[in-house]
Amino acid sequence: MNVFDELKERGLIAQITNEEKVKDLLLNDHIKFYIGFDPTADSLHVGHFVQIMVMAHMQKAGHTPIALFGGGTAMVGDPSGKSDMRKMMTTETIDHNIACFTKQMSRLVDFSEGKAIMVNNGDWLRNLNYIEFLREIGVHFSVNRMLAAECYKQRLEGGLTFFEMNYMVMQSYDFLVLAREQGCKMELGGDDQWSNIIGGVELNRRIDQREVYGMTFNLLLTSEGKKMGKTEGGAVWLDPNKTSPYEFYQYWRNVDDADVIKCLKMLTFVPLEEIREYEKLEGSQLNSVKELLAFEVTRLIHGEEEAVKARDAAKALFGGGSDLSNMPSVAVSDDDIENGAVSIIKLMVKAGMAKSNGEAKKLIQQGGVSLNGEKIGDIYASLPAEQLSSGEDIILKKGKKVFYKVVKE
Repeated sequence: MNVFDELKERGLIAQITNEEKVKDLLLNDHIKFYIGFDPTADSLHVGHFVQIMVMAHMQKAGHTPIALFGGGTAMVGDPSGKSDMRKMMTTETIDHNIACFTKQMSRLVDFSEGKAIMVNNGDWLRNLNYIEFLREIGVHFSVNRMLAAECYKQRLEGGLTFFEMNYMVMQSYDFLVLAREQGCKMELGGDDQWSNIIGGVELNRRIDQREVYGMTFNLLLTSEGKKMGKTEGGAVWLDPNKTSPYEFYQYWRNVDDADVIKCLKMLTFVPLEEIREYEKLEGSQLNSVKELLAFEVTRLIHGEEEAVKARDAAKALFGGGSDLSNMPSVAVSDDDIENGAVSIIKLMVKAGMAKSNGEAKKLIQQGGVSLNGEKIGDIYASLPAEQLSSGEDIILKKGKKVFYKVVKE
């Protein structure tokens, strides 16, 4: 199957500027394409995962990805889908975040010589002459059309700054620079980037009379239309220090029945003919498909070894096994022990099950916390120090899906 049809059947493609021409390019040519990543954190998250998978599919088909890191655009911040202006970051923070992105992305995209390209738009945006930029680039943008764009509508209600208005112009300019310097023919991005991508396509046509193309892919949404990749604790990160491989595995193992096939198509390389067979399953039959999804996604991001550990830990916990060595743990130090015991509230906060003592108390009062299967009803409950030293497995649980093994440091 060719890459265009594969991306389409996997439910990845949303909008295309010229479907017939793009399909022809992808089938009969080897092109350079780019996707932009603004380094607004020190780790990629699940929201970026779809974009990286598209890059990997395209690369496998012989096309050359250009990963553009927004060392310049991140200093402004994309207003798309945001109700408030993004926090401004220093160049040092941005450069550190780019280094983190690069390492994570390299797991799925081959950046060896000639296979893919990394660029930083800070190289051409940070030192622009503003007057010259307005005369050469800004003159081609209609404010009326920009304000009608989907990416600005939500911000208009709360107040869109002139500072943020520049974002579309800058992203469009990126496409012009990459078309001129790298021969880049396509920009790809999430469907919330459609207006920005159109801006770049139009800018190339107006200034250089060059025909370039844009394609967006579907955002990772649940069957209810909500963005995936969020938990009670926040985003699901690709950095194992922010979201452990076990927690990452469990997130995908626990997706709704209605979402598992879609996730398998969009986020793995499992062959489509195999997935078509899974589409016939329902109810409890989907549990094995969820396990496959969780293992494959964890393997892609964290490697085979960590995926096996996460799977084994989950099976030990939920399947009645005894090997809990790979379960996430919370370590109790001597400093945590007061009057011969450590409080359950302190354990919950230390493990990240709750952000504060107040939140931990609330969870206990609501009956959502248990220790070794026994529900905790007392907010002053504690774990005796001698139990910690006994060698027995001690499992602290929040709700139905969050488990931590309590160990002595």
